[in-house]
Amino acid sequence: MRLIRLANVWFAGLFAGFLLTVLVLEQSLRRFDAHVYTQVRQVELVRLDTLASVTLLPAIITTVALVLRSRRAPAIAALVLLLGVFALTLVVNLPINHDQTGWSVQNPPADWAEVRDRWQLAHLARTVAAIGAFGLLIGVPGRSTA
Repeated sequence: MRLIRLANVWFAGLFAGFLLTVLVLEQSLRRFDAHVYTQVRQVELVRLDTLASVTLLPAIITTVALVLRSRRAPAIAALVLLLGVFALTLVVNLPINHDQTGWSVQNPPADWAEVRDRWQLAHLARTVAAIGAFGLLIGVPGRSTA
């Protein structure tokens, strides 16, 4: 159980920190035009989707294990939040990421700002949920053996 908790907090924390870092970067990008935004997004998309997968999926798996072992309400709530992050990612962020890989840096689409705003709003929701899940997971006590 101790190893599960360690891995769980490790992956959930890495994932939440990663999302927070991207949130700060994305907020900084709001000061720039479509060309800069498109170029930076395309650079981000080279590896950041992979980083998200290798931190979120283990966070979910270890949270499921924690829920099955502890049956604690905070662990269950954290699992719901992480599954919400996963669903939002699949429905909003990944389709936009896929579209943005095909954007031209010299000629971004006319609606680039609306697409950016939709992605960033979904990302803000994911970040808040991931940080909330991490906070809940930090406080989950181990299962008592008594």
